[in-house]
Amino acid sequence: MKIKTECVAMLLAGGQGSRLGVLTHTTAKPAVPFGGKYRIIDFPLSNCKNSGIDTVGVLTQYQPLVLNDYIGSGQPWDLDRIHGGVHVLPPYQQSSGSDWYKGTANAIYQNIPFIERYDPEYVLVLSGDHIYKMDYSIMIDRHKRMGADCTIAVLEVPMEEASRFGIMNTDENGMVYEFEEKPKNPKSNKASMGIYVFSWPVLREYLIADEKDPSSQNDFGKNIIPKMLDDGKVMGTYPFEGYWKDVGTIDSLWEANLDLLNPKMQLDLDDEHWRIYSRSIAGAPHFVSADAEVQNSIVTEGCDISGTVDFSVIFGDVVIEKGAVVHDSIVMPGSVIHSNARVEYAILGERSVIGAGASVGMRPEEAENLDDWGVTVIGPDISVGRGSTVGAHKMIASNVKDGETID
Repeated sequence: MKIKTECVAMLLAGGQGSRLGVLTHTTAKPAVPFGGKYRIIDFPLSNCKNSGIDTVGVLTQYQPLVLNDYIGSGQPWDLDRIHGGVHVLPPYQQSSGSDWYKGTANAIYQNIPFIERYDPEYVLVLSGDHIYKMDYSIMIDRHKRMGADCTIAVLEVPMEEASRFGIMNTDENGMVYEFEEKPKNPKSNKASMGIYVFSWPVLREYLIADEKDPSSQNDFGKNIIPKMLDDGKVMGTYPFEGYWKDVGTIDSLWEANLDLLNPKMQLDLDDEHWRIYSRSIAGAPHFVSADAEVQNSIVTEGCDISGTVDFSVIFGDVVIEKGAVVHDSIVMPGSVIHSNARVEYAILGERSVIGAGASVGMRPEEAENLDDWGVTVIGPDISVGRGSTVGAHKMIASNVKDGETID
């Protein structure tokens, strides 16, 4: 039975996230913790809820267990509905033999039956690894007004950085006449955000044709969008102004978390008019002892802080003992930093343990060569032994012994 709905959102959440290294060895990228009490996927799901879109397919693939458990019935985002709601859509064996999602377009293609259950006029395609707030209903309204077959959200980036993005060249009305993937000499700075609104009958036609093309990479940016442009389809843009960050790398994840500590940033997580919802359950209040020094940081419920914390994001149930120092770092849930340890310019994965007197990471001004400097990452459930040293720009996937030095 078909249940008529205007728009179905399809949230691509199956990427391996290999550039996040040890943080995604056992967890899908959209399920990585963010901002003290959220996970990355909370942002597109909350945007859907706040935009009035109540039918969402979440396409999972790589290490989906944590993500599946986290989404559950969709209740935190008001997406636990009898009709519509949130649906986790893993790849599945079909009579044709296709199973693993081969690309972003193939992922949507494999779920055409799910979309058709709701007989939508429009399909909204989203990524599961971006931090931003957006009212998708405004983008859909613009799509309608332009009479577009596809509308692409674009963000103006500094011209000197435009060659890192897929660039949309548009006329004075915002209609796309050319798409350039990471051009050496960009003609504009309108970068695709990987957020699309399609008129469903048109998208369906192109997905089926793309699947039949053995030379296709089954990708929206590489195949579907260029083919629609070549065929003269009406391609519009939706200019976005506001905070947006692709957190697909260690540096961007670290930067986006610490951006929350900058009062000049546009990402307000306390905005009651556009809340970001999460499954996090409020625990006991955090405890900051008389010996502690905490400034310019986020400290979440359940923490026990007796050390020094500066310009850092501390997730729930973290323990920082007396004499320990945490600067410019992200400490994910359940981690323990023992007495007199030092953590600087680092990301500590969930439930990691830093032994007494250990040193993790390094300030950039202390590095002999800035080219070799970077954020250090300790993987989830990893222990760094007492008195050990882990230098800058390291990715630690196994326990570090007492007194060991990794530099």
